Amino acid sequence: MRDAVQPANAPKPAGPYSPGVRAGDIVFVSGQTGTDPDTGAFVPGGVREQARQALQNALNVVEAAGLSPRNVVKATIYLTDMNDFAAVNAEYATFFEAPYPARTTIAVAGLPLGARVEVDLIAR
Repeated sequence: MRDAVQPANAPKPAGPYSPGVRAGDIVFVSGQTGTDPDTGAFVPGGVREQARQALQNALNVVEAAGLSPRNVVKATIYLTDMNDFAAVNAEYATFFEAPYPARTTIAVAGLPLGARVEVDLIAR
């Protein structure tokens, strides 16, 4: 059984998927980009600003499920340029505290709508 998690303060999905899905006591957050929920456009600035917004969008889904950043157990970060790793890592560090979630960072050839960074989370 799965239940959709659709927070009011997250961007609308760009396709046929839910921003988050609760399956038992686990919440899976779909990939979130640096899209401003109010405008539907990427936030102004560079990869750091996009990373900040992507993380906030992902955590808005976690919080809509009644959880907090402390409940995040796994994060995956997708970058279109691995040279952005340090900037994104610095932003990521402002959202989580020790013990940090497990994490994977992957360089990809491209992301939806030209995003520079995308984040998905698993929380319980």
